[in-house]
This record gives sequence, structure tokens and C-alpha cells, in this order.
Amino acid sequence: MCKFDRFLRVIVGIFIIAGVWYFYASWWALLGLIPLITGLIGFCPLYAIIGKQSYPFKKK
Repeated sequence: MCKFDRFLRVIVGIFIIAGVWYFYASWWALLGLIPLITGLIGFCPLYAIIGKQSYPFKKK
């Protein structure tokens, strides 16, 4: 993943967790862990399945 994609996933994950927990205080806030974790580790299983690559340079 490119740095922007990782950064965006971390920010979105944090906002999902905080927003859902603040307004609803439910377990649905755990859905924010998906973008948060994939952003932190830099690997998206869905990207691997469909063959998408957000990094602009291909590895040889």
C-alpha cells in the first residue's frame, strides 16, 4: 500500500471507532478496526484477492 492509502485507512478507522462509540456505544465500533489494522500493517487481504496495487511502482 502507498503511504497515503495507509494514512487514510488509519484516520478513517479511528473516526469510525470514535464516532460510532460516542453516538451509539455499541459493538459496531469494532468495524473501525478493519481499516485501522490494515492501515497499520500495510496489507489489505481484499487487494491481494483482486490483484489491486495502490503502490505506484511494481516490485520486480
